[in-house]
Amino acid sequence: MRRNCALTPGQLLKFYIALVCLSLTVATGFLLAGVKIILIFTAIELTAVAAGFLIYCRHALDFEEIEISGTRLIVRKFIAYKEAVIEFNTRWVRLSRPEEHQKVFFIERTGQSVELGQFLRREQFKKLLAELRPYLG
Repeated sequence: MRRNCALTPGQLLKFYIALVCLSLTVATGFLLAGVKIILIFTAIELTAVAAGFLIYCRHALDFEEIEISGTRLIVRKFIAYKEAVIEFNTRWVRLSRPEEHQKVFFIERTGQSVELGQFLRREQFKKLLAELRPYLG
């Protein structure tokens, strides 16, 4: 299941450029009025916003995907620009039963497990588990 993100990194860059232009316009107005210290505050503001956007961009494209084809169960995870593809046989895997407060579940096989569900809301979480159970061993 893929998660829809609010902004792609390209859209975020365009937004940041617009924000820089707006901040520099305001700073220029204050600078013309004789308030030179505004340049320091504008630099601090834009640096802090840039740091926040970089952190956001690192995870904006993260997703988890489950594909079932016959007896093959393929899990793809793309987290922080690192992709992992794990393949299971549906006859040999089981779903861990998550506790009430857990936000994730595990697909497990002897010696191998993968954590899933971190991008799901609570109502989606139970629905996904119910959809997967008939396909597994």
